[in-house]
This record gives sequence, C-alpha cells and structure tokens, in this order.
Amino acid sequence: MPRVTPYLVVNTPPAKNLFSLVFLVHPLWRVAIFTLLFLTLALLASRPAEQTFANLESFFSQFAKRRNLVVLSLFFGVIAIRLAVLPLLRVPVPGIHDEYSYLLMGDTFAHGRLANPPHPMWLSFETFHVNWFPAYSSIYPPAQGAILAIGQLLGSPWIGVLLSTAAMCSAIVWMLQAWMPSRWALLGGVLAATKFGVASYWMNSYWGGAAAAIGGALVLGAIGRISKRATAWSGIVLGLGVAILANSRPYEGLLFCIPAAAWFIWWLATTKNPGSTHNTAFSSAHAKAKVLASVLIVLIAAAAFMGYYNWRLTGSASLMPHALRTRTYHSSALFLWEHSRLPLQYNNPQFEKFYNGWERENYRHTWKDVWRVSKEKIHRGGHTFFWWGVILLAPGTPFILRDKKMRLLLATIFIGAVGVFAVIWSFAHYAAPFSCVIVALLVQSLRHLRTMTVAAFPFGRWLSRAAIFLLVIETISYPVRHQCDPLAWTCQGDPSRAAIQDHLSLQPGKHLVIVPLRARSQHSR
Repeated sequence: MPRVTPYLVVNTPPAKNLFSLVFLVHPLWRVAIFTLLFLTLALLASRPAEQTFANLESFFSQFAKRRNLVVLSLFFGVIAIRLAVLPLLRVPVPGIHDEYSYLLMGDTFAHGRLANPPHPMWLSFETFHVNWFPAYSSIYPPAQGAILAIGQLLGSPWIGVLLSTAAMCSAIVWMLQAWMPSRWALLGGVLAATKFGVASYWMNSYWGGAAAAIGGALVLGAIGRISKRATAWSGIVLGLGVAILANSRPYEGLLFCIPAAAWFIWWLATTKNPGSTHNTAFSSAHAKAKVLASVLIVLIAAAAFMGYYNWRLTGSASLMPHALRTRTYHSSALFLWEHSRLPLQYNNPQFEKFYNGWERENYRHTWKDVWRVSKEKIHRGGHTFFWWGVILLAPGTPFILRDKKMRLLLATIFIGAVGVFAVIWSFAHYAAPFSCVIVALLVQSLRHLRTMTVAAFPFGRWLSRAAIFLLVIETISYPVRHQCDPLAWTCQGDPSRAAIQDHLSLQPGKHLVIVPLRARSQHSR
C-alpha cells in the first residue's frame, strides 16, 4: 500500500535578497506593507502613477471586448505559464490515496474499459478508494478519470490536469461575461488563472477540482445568457454543465443546482423574461420550449450514461460506486448529526487502523469536534479560493448584498456553504462547483471598492490595485520556493517512491515489487 503524505513540510531557507525577504514576512504584514506603498505612491506621485495604471487598464478594457479571443487567450495563457515554471514546479507525483484511485480510473478509461474484472489475488492488493466486486474500479465519479485518460493518451495523466485547469479558467471568464461587463469578466478570469492555474494543488495533483468548476461555470454562464436571449444552444450548455456536475461532484453539484433550477422553473413560468426590461420575442413560449427540450435531451442522455456506468461497476443502475464502497468499508458518519455504525471487520491492519481507529476517533459528535472540523474547512477553503489581499476588499463586500443581479449567486453560495459545512469530511476541491460564484463575488467587491473615495482621494481604486498585486506576489512566491499553495498538499508525493519508479522504468521487462508487511505498517497511514 503506498505511503500517504497528507502534508508537505517545507523548510524555508534564509533570505538571500530583498525579493526572498518579502516572502518570509508574515502575510498580514505583507498586506500592510504593500497597501502602504500603494497609498504612498498615490499620494506622492498621483498623476504619473494614475496615468500609468489608467493606460494599462484601458488596454485590457479594449482587449476584453473581444470576448471569444479572451476565452481562448486565457486557455492557452494558463498552459504556457504553467509549462514555463516546470523547472520550479515539476510534474506532480501522486502521494494521496485518492490520487491513485483517480489514476486507476484514468488508466482503465485509457485502455477502452469502464471497469476491470476482479483480480484473483485481490486480497493482496486491497487498497483505499477502490471497489473489487463486482468489478475492480475506482469509487469516484467518472469526470476526473476521463480527464486523466485524455492526458494519458497524450503522454501523461498530468496533461489532462493541465488542460482541464486551463479550460476551467476559460469557462469561468465565459460565465462572467454573461453576468458583468467584459472588462470585469476579464479581471475575474485573470484572478482565477492566477489563483488556480499555477501553484494551486488543483493544478499540481490528481485530485480534481477543475471538472466540477467547469460544470458550475457552464450552468451559470448558460443561465446568464438565457436571461437575455433564450436559445437552444444555451439550453445544451446548461444541460451539459449539470451533467458534468453529476459526474464529478454529485452532492455539491446538487446543492449548486438548487437555486439554478428554481430560477429556471420561474423563468419558464413567467410571461416576461426576468433578466430583461422588455418583453422580447426571446421570452416567447416557443423559445422557452426549445431551451427546455435542449436541456432535457442532454440530461436524459447523461442519466442513461450514468445508469449504464453504475451498472457496469456495481451491478445496479441506481447504485453509485462510492455508495457501494461506503456500504462495504465505512462505518463512520457522513453528516455532523449522524452517528457511526458498529465497527466493521477488515482484511488487513491498515484498514483496521484507519477505519476503526483514526476515522472513528476523529469525530465523536461533540460541539468541540464540530468546531474543529468547521475550522478545517475554513482553513482549507480560505487558502484555496482566497489570498491575504482579499482583506482589502472588505469595504466593498457589504454592497454585494444590495445587488439584485447577485441574488442568484448569493443564494447559490449560501446553500453551498450550508451543505459543505454539514458534512464531516471536506476538502477545498469538494466545493469546486462554486468556484465561479466565488470569483464573481470577489470581482463585484472590487467594482464597489473602486468607487469609494475619501476627500476626493480615490483610496478604493488603489486598495483594489494593491489587492490584485498581492495575489500576483503570492502566486510568484510558490514556484520560487518550489512548493504549492499554503495547504501544502504534496505536489511531489513520496520522493523515494518516485525514485524507485524512475529506476524501474529504465530497466527492461516488467517488474513485481513486493512490500513486506512490516514496511507497509510503518509507512501506511
């Protein structure tokens, strides 16, 4: 059983120059220093500084009007930047149980199969997040496996991760273009690319995140366009987004779709387009029928595929692989208010230690445990979706509550937050469907912040610039220090395992590596 290294401990070397010294400063001090520098620049050199930023912002505003070009540029830009930092952030080596399960799925798909027959010696290869009966397969939904399979066919599973993360950033900017002016949509896409496209563990692992984020962006992007002009194509994209969510993060995807479904039903029932001030022809019953038919066709096809996929992996069209795994191996609770079942018996000491030991002891249904796991979610989500410079956006955030156009997004993030905090186990990529909503709300906070002045001094404009600059500085710091984002989920896995794999790959023939039970007990946790 592979060693699991959930946290990567990085020993920070002493600062060698001013540039490296910046990264050693506590993040809050860094925010204060750069904010002070920006405000000082605005006061002492207001005219040339403002002119420089105004010219830069004008250039991007003109570029943002070419919407299709923006979407394509962001896709290829993310790929180019991540490849450029490969000498600093190498191709990730898997190091988490989940990653190996996803890679198994990707390899299975790449060989033209949905599942594999049970191995006659399965007891010797039993591992986490894998079902052995009635078929040998990963327990996870197929979207991430399909991404890894595409990458494997192109040369490496990580190529699929790279392409999907770039596609996610493009999907987010495409979604934002339907909800706000082009220049702000471009800014949101750049924020997403900077936050997720370089040093995030979504880009530097095989856990996933991009697939569900793409699904969420397609759903809200399609709704934004349907509210302005109802077309069959928008209906197809809406159905496709829902299908991707169902095949990547079913639980979180369901929560995400509740407000969208309510809006869609309301839109179908009204005689006037709710997103328009005019009763246009695009809100006619015929146009709505075309949208509805398009959505239903895609969803029916997706449901048929999911039923067939479940049947091949579990023997039942209604039984998902993850549910089968939970029934077979898990006895701990899923939601905060649930109680654990009686302990199960396992075939190896590693499962006994994990399922009957650590997993059951990690949550004992006390308020202290509720607070602890909730803090874990805040910590992981905060580092994945935000950066320390977001503190500067606080003055503009309350005004979002008064934005009528943001009501659907606010309802979506509220329901998502309730659902995510209701479960015991949660990682940041579980909430991936809500990525586009988070980016949209951040951009909207920036828009409000930029309008704020004190005694004719545009302090809000300069605070917004400082916040963006802090994100860039933070992102640059990770490749420089050869590490991923602050969560420190391992990007390089177990280096000894990688070294052994590299050595064996240079030897002719096939190899069988046998790990003694004692070694497995020491390194598996």
